[in-house]
This record gives sequence, structure tokens and C-alpha cells, in this order.
Amino acid sequence: MKKIALEEHFMCPTMVDYWMATVEDLPEAAQQNILGALGDFDERRLAEMDVAGVDLAVLSLAGPGVQIERDTATAVRQARTANDFLADRIRRNPSRYSGFAHLPMQSATEAAAELKRCVQELGLPGALINGQTHGVYLDDPQYDPFWAMAESLGAPIYLHPADPEALYAGWNGYKELTRATWGWTVETATHALRMVFGGVFDRFPGARLVLGHMGETLPYLLWRLDSRAKLYKREKPLGLEPSQYIRRNIYVTTSGQCAIEPLRCALDALGEDKVMFAIDYPFESSAIAGRFLEEVGISEITRAKIAHQTAQTLFRL
Repeated sequence: MKKIALEEHFMCPTMVDYWMATVEDLPEAAQQNILGALGDFDERRLAEMDVAGVDLAVLSLAGPGVQIERDTATAVRQARTANDFLADRIRRNPSRYSGFAHLPMQSATEAAAELKRCVQELGLPGALINGQTHGVYLDDPQYDPFWAMAESLGAPIYLHPADPEALYAGWNGYKELTRATWGWTVETATHALRMVFGGVFDRFPGARLVLGHMGETLPYLLWRLDSRAKLYKREKPLGLEPSQYIRRNIYVTTSGQCAIEPLRCALDALGEDKVMFAIDYPFESSAIAGRFLEEVGISEITRAKIAHQTAQTLFRL
């Protein structure tokens, strides 16, 4: 069965220093092994894709990228360089690769302009954003010009986990709870809910957000979100219930979740047209992810939608 994988990471030379801060706890040998995988676009990556049965990988820069850059002009310049680098790699093998734009979120207008350039000139189908940028989340009204551009272009935005500006005190003494184990899930789910409760999808009903890891727990919580949201009076009421925005505006991928229980929940809660395949290469096993999709107990019609059909439609691949 044809597969399109949507959370597959790469690295370009100008972004290595930004990325190294996220792997400081790993042994140097592990750092270099991951970096080698991220920087390869030939035999090593293609072999992993073949093992998983992936026909097309939609590549995205391994975070945090320029979002931790303090100088906006530098962030804009570096983002353009990274996107040009990615576009060049895609041109060398367009039958196997597509990609997401990397954006300088320090400035909504610059991010909107770069998104437009990437979609219209470089042929990238959307963008991936690594969480908040210096404490500012995507629900902030300053990002309205960016969301207006994304909506007008029909460009979905993949919200990828990243560290919060300040660590939650509940993790003190338990570093293993931070980042991929649990902390990134909490941070990313909260970020998406800020967009829901902040009215982003009222202002931009055509905006589309993608969450990895089977929706960062949100499919499991829809009833409770609606129930508890009714208890709070809002200065500007939302037009819909929280679950309605999540079902209408948010898609999820299977990245880093190779288990039937969360897949069933996502399918039941969101619908079979809202779940797409992803691996999270090279941070998860391509073989395990590919085999999971091929063998999990779902109908062949649903399997095809997850594997490639929904992604083809959403990203116009």
C-alpha cells in the first residue's frame, strides 16, 4: 500500500547549532549518529523509507531551528536558507520527497511572507512550527496576519512539540518526564487548546492545524473539554464547542504512536478522514511504524485513508 509519511526530519548545516541544544543530554556518539541520519538524503534515508514502505516523505527541519534565535533579521535570513536547502534536496528526488517550510515566527508578517514564498515559489505544501516562540503562542492576535495567509494559501500548519519557555514545577526531580516522554505532549496539547479557546478558528475557519502523536491526547478529552468549558463565562463567547473546532480544524498523525488503542480513539473521536501516517524519523523506528500501519486491525478503506489518501487531499500531494 502506498504510504506518505508526514513527520520526517532533516538537518541542514546552518541549523546544527540550534539543534544541538536539544540533545545535550545524549552521549556524543548518539548525537552524531542522529545528526548523520538527519543530514542524509540518499542511501540511508531511502533505505529506511523502503523498510517502512514509504513512497513519499514530507521532510521538516529538526527543531527548534530559528525559533530560538533572538535576532529577527537573522531568523528571517536563516529560515530562507533552510527552505532553499530543502527545496534543492526535493528537486534532486521529487518522487520521494516533499517538505514543510521552516518559518521565522518572531515576526508574523515575515513568517507570512516566507510561507507564501515557500508555497508559491518553492512548491512546499505547508509549514511545520516548533511550539511557542520566546513565550508567544500561535493564538496571540499578533499572528492574525500569519493565519490569514495560511488560510488564503490553503497551507496546513503542523504544530510540532518544543520546550516551553519555563519548565513546569511538577517535573522537578523527574527529568525523564520532560520532553518526549510527557512534557512535550502537555505543552503541545495546551498550545493547540490555546488556539481553540483563543478564537483562532473563529477568526480563520479555513485554517488547518496538524498534531502529531495521535493528537497529543486531545481525542481522548473531547467530552470533558466541552463539559468543563461551559462553566466559564467568556467576554467573547466561542461560536462552537471546543470539540467541534478540534473535529473541524485539526488533523492528527500517527507519529510516535504505534498502538491500536490511541488509533481507535483518534478514529472514533475525529473521524477516519482526520488521521494520517507519520514515523518521526529518525527518532522512531521506521520498520515498527510501517509494520504497525500494515498490520493493525482496521478496515482496508480506513488503512488507505491513513496511509496516503487524506494526506494527498489535505496537502495536495
